[in-house]
Parts: sequence; structure tokens; C-alpha cells
Amino acid sequence: MAFNLPRRLAAEVLGTAILVATVVGSGIMAAKLTHDVALALLANTIATGAILVVLITILGPISGAHFNPAVTMVFALRREISAQAALLYVVAQVGGGIAGSFLAHAMFELPIIQFSTTVRTGSGQWLAEAIAAFGLVLTILAGLRARPKAVPWLVGLYITAAYWFTASTSFANPAVAIARAFSNTFAGIRPIDLPEFIVAELLGALLAAVLVGWMLTEQEPVEHVLNRLKGAE
Repeated sequence: MAFNLPRRLAAEVLGTAILVATVVGSGIMAAKLTHDVALALLANTIATGAILVVLITILGPISGAHFNPAVTMVFALRREISAQAALLYVVAQVGGGIAGSFLAHAMFELPIIQFSTTVRTGSGQWLAEAIAAFGLVLTILAGLRARPKAVPWLVGLYITAAYWFTASTSFANPAVAIARAFSNTFAGIRPIDLPEFIVAELLGALLAAVLVGWMLTEQEPVEHVLNRLKGAE
């Protein structure tokens, strides 16, 4: 079933809002229950990986479940979504993400509008974000080729792992990064640190798209080429 653009945009708003509410909310809950940073990060990780499986499974059939401007950019470059729709997707994702931060604050009776003071900067953080976005796009594109029905689990598991093997805890998503700048909580990032994060994420996503485009393009056997050329004579 094909869904019209308003329904697809609604799915992107809803999905990104729930994703960010989960990231921020689980971070707040973890910080309330423990002073152990590693344990708090583990709780944050499990909640994020789990909700991704759910959201991609239920909303993927509607909008493709991008929830991420870097992913939308890649699909636009692959001409699987129009430029106009892609732009609207990005607006929906950013708006939904910010709303998700506000919802998390409201649930925990915190000031709704906040600005993070958590420092996240430096070459290691930027490289980590490029790697995080690269791996995410690689997982999505290769997963769609190899096991489409497994993509929700593949993405959830990848982000679960990337929380721990990247120095940045794997934002891998410009919309989520922007939304987390509006939360001065465990999951936050200073607004001033956003530009480098976003650039790194977009570059990582582009690199993955190029690599997958080359790696998964099947080469026509030489004998088929020769037979086709003989047939044209």
C-alpha cells in the first residue's frame, strides 16, 4: 500500500518524537536511579535500541522510517525519494525530535525548554560521529539488499553496539543531535557543538552510500556482454 505525503510526514514526526523522547527520557530516568555513568549509559542504550526496532517495524511501511536527515539525504541521492519530499522529511524529523525532548522533560516535570551545557567536541568525537553514521547507513542499505525484513533488528542492534564502541555514543542523526541540544540532561549536547557533529554525520552517511553503491552493484559476466554484442551485429 502506498501512503500519501501527509501521512508519511506524520509518521516521520511521530517516529522521531518517540525516538528522542526515549533517548532523553531513558537518560533522565537512568541518571535519577544511579550515579554510575556506565550503568546509566547501558540503560540509555537498551531503551534506544529497543524503541528503534519497534518504530521501524510499525512505521517503516508508511514512510520508510528514516527519522534521520542523513538517511533521507542518502535515499534522495539514490532517487528513491523526491527532493521536495526529502526536504519536508527533514523538517518533520527536526520538529518531531525537538517535540520529543520537550515531551521527555514534561514527563519528568522538568523545565520544558532547556539548552544543553554538555561539552561534546574534538576530533575524536567528530570521527566517532562519521563512523557511527557510516555504519548506520551501511547497515540500512546492505540490510535492505540482503534481508529487508530484518532491517528493524539490524538497525536496533547496530545502534546498541555503536553506543559503546564510538567515543560520541553514536548520535548518527542530525535531527536527534539538534533535539538533544534542547535538553540539559544526560543525553544533551551543547548547541555550539552541533555543526561539527552534523557535518561529520552527513559525510559518514555519504561515504557509506558511495561504498554500498559500488560494492553491491553486480558486475555483468563477460560472456553475457560478448553474447549481447554478437547479437547486435
